[in-house]
Amino acid sequence: MVYKMRYRSQHPYSIKEKQMKSEVLSVKEKIGYGMGDAASHIIFDNVMLYMMFFYTDIFGIPAGFVGTMFLVARALDAISDPCMGLLADRTRSRWGKFRPWVLFGALPFGIVCVLAYSTPDLSMNGKMIYAAITYTLLTLLYTVVNIPYCALGGVITNDPTQRISLQSWRFVLATAGGMLSTVLMMPLVNLIGGDNKPLGFQGGIAVLSVVAFMMLAFCFFTTKERVEAPPTTTSMREDLRDIWQNDQWRIVGLLTIFNILAVCVRGGAMMYYVTWILGTPEVFVAFLTTYCVGNLIGSALAKPLTDWKCKVTIFWWTNALLAVISLAMFFVPMQASITMFVFIFVIGVLHQLVTPIQWVMMSDTVDYGEWCNGKRLTGISFAGTLFVLKLGLAFGGALIGWMLAYGGYDAAEKAQNSATISIIIALFTIVPAICYLLSAIIAKRYYSLTTHNLKTVMEQLAQGKRRCQQQFTSQEVQN
Repeated sequence: MVYKMRYRSQHPYSIKEKQMKSEVLSVKEKIGYGMGDAASHIIFDNVMLYMMFFYTDIFGIPAGFVGTMFLVARALDAISDPCMGLLADRTRSRWGKFRPWVLFGALPFGIVCVLAYSTPDLSMNGKMIYAAITYTLLTLLYTVVNIPYCALGGVITNDPTQRISLQSWRFVLATAGGMLSTVLMMPLVNLIGGDNKPLGFQGGIAVLSVVAFMMLAFCFFTTKERVEAPPTTTSMREDLRDIWQNDQWRIVGLLTIFNILAVCVRGGAMMYYVTWILGTPEVFVAFLTTYCVGNLIGSALAKPLTDWKCKVTIFWWTNALLAVISLAMFFVPMQASITMFVFIFVIGVLHQLVTPIQWVMMSDTVDYGEWCNGKRLTGISFAGTLFVLKLGLAFGGALIGWMLAYGGYDAAEKAQNSATISIIIALFTIVPAICYLLSAIIAKRYYSLTTHNLKTVMEQLAQGKRRCQQQFTSQEVQN
């Protein structure tokens, strides 16, 4: 047992918050909130899919260095996440705690993104230093915008049904934003730069950064913070301790690592897979579009499926299916393009089905933590989640670079050696399969905030009560 709290009847929140469960969020606000993540995914998905390729094949930096740079930069950025969450939790303004960061961080975020995709004429050492500085700044500014944005979803409403709806809208629009970015990037590169690929990449990301800025501004003006916590009186150290003692938060953090590792490794390897395994680099945009269309469908399915069945059950079953399908892809013959299009579409549907559910699970752990110790730590909870997410990104990006370097990948060659081919296939299939399988096992065995159990938590919070001596167990899975 993690918490042992005596039964209490006092609760620090207002009547306004207790009555909020009857409030239905407007479509405009749901769209506005979703636009914020669409903006983030315009940059995030672009970086995940193109930046490794950009650094190795456009800027000319060795793959081994890029992998190490990704690991170090993302690890440093991950360390900044809890600090940003603690800072956001302690922010007081007329716009709330989290919305100001979304607006005022948007412009520098867009500017640095353009700088990261620039290719100044430098020596190799100069290129590596420039890439390291701009990439690290980009990840830090992503933190400044995205941690408050993610926490914002936890204070717009505390109604579990409205949260699922809000997160479903969020990920439909986030998927659309990611699709807009990744599908349009190469056409923009060709339109703006022609044969000058460095200019094309810089111009393409500049256009997309302007769109992302406008979306973040729209998010700021159309959302409202409703779930209010009393002023923070505890130290940052105490908040970090309380978060770590939240066993359900730790489980969601572990699930986050495995799921983001799966999508990061597969996404980063996709360009290499289409180019060197399928042997048809000209179909990359169509391949990616197929995946993104699957994402859109998956996001839209999250709400009706979780209305029908407990979200925890949907989550672990979907991860198990993803593991099986990813493993099956390993046995598909090379150049079997049509079969791979079918597989990548199904993976797109299933992966994006679990993503909004996972973020709702994170919001649920905030309520669970409040129920256990009386403290609502929204900002630091989401910051901690993004901390472990970025650890997954760091290791995933580094793994791709290191494995390609180990296999002897050379972008200048017309054909890759057999070791490199095997590594690319494994990165695209086996590694994601292992991650999804571990995620399914952990969710089924250890995550206990099922529909039934969460209802108990929310009812007692509404009555001003905290946790008694009982503790939920993973066996208490009731719909």
